[in-house]
Amino acid sequence: MGMFHKIKVGDKVIESIDWEMTPELTFGTYESWGGRERVRNNDERIYYFFIDNWGEKPKLCLMERAVKHARIIAEIQAPTELVSSCVDSQGEVAFYDRSFAINDKIRTWLIDHVLDDGDSSLVTPLTERASHEDMGTKLPTWEGTLDGHELIALPSEARELSDDDVREILVTHDFADGALNPSGNFANRLQQYGQHIIVDQRTGLMWQRGGLDITSTRLMNKKINDLNRQGHLGYHDWRLPSLEEAMSLMESNANDKDIHLNSNFSKEQPFIFTSAQRTPGGYWFVDYKHGRLFWSSGTIPGGFGRLCRTI
Repeated sequence: MGMFHKIKVGDKVIESIDWEMTPELTFGTYESWGGRERVRNNDERIYYFFIDNWGEKPKLCLMERAVKHARIIAEIQAPTELVSSCVDSQGEVAFYDRSFAINDKIRTWLIDHVLDDGDSSLVTPLTERASHEDMGTKLPTWEGTLDGHELIALPSEARELSDDDVREILVTHDFADGALNPSGNFANRLQQYGQHIIVDQRTGLMWQRGGLDITSTRLMNKKINDLNRQGHLGYHDWRLPSLEEAMSLMESNANDKDIHLNSNFSKEQPFIFTSAQRTPGGYWFVDYKHGRLFWSSGTIPGGFGRLCRTI
């Protein structure tokens, strides 16, 4: 790793800037095998600059990265035209590719104006806010049986689905998707069962309130097998949801936790695996953060898990 120069962020001086690290390299370095030497020391921190293009305008940011840890610790007040030029040079990119490596011009500007004895007023520290997640208004308590009222049995088997199949599914079941079916509105009837389970009387499904951390397809399946062997939350038949089942939880509007779910679900699993593979390749994911479906590789590392079971 090429580490040069130092930067002052508030009262902290950071000397481990990694000019070689980019957003696309972080998964291969911290979350999965391949691509670059893997970091396995949980205490090691590195820092790299990148362009965050998820908001109304792109920002130059400083990332603090480690195993299972990623936090933007500062925004750098770089010239707008410099940052915008870097974004424009990326050309046409996928919807989810909005974090970019810096270019040589930005690197030179940082060295000349910010790093070492440069202007520290151009560095705006971002404080980490520790908060207890609000789990929403208490739901009715599940009494242990399904009421059978307007019960919709969604497909539960693992399948291969094409883009056209997915569009038809969204319309057929009136699932909300910000890109493909923004007017969708599937109505759940959620109830709470203990502290860690939510039951949907509309679909006859039992859901984890939280879920599993981000990992690859292979390791996700291993985790599920381990949980079922252990009798997780009293059951031995947890599984990945089908695409339809995962989409049944999607809400058209984001809640006060900025995620398209009922607020009784945790926000810590923003995009989850489904059991559906994509034809001609890839895996289908449901992204509750941005309110839509997407497909991607399931390997580096993949996604989070929110497991379900049929009651």
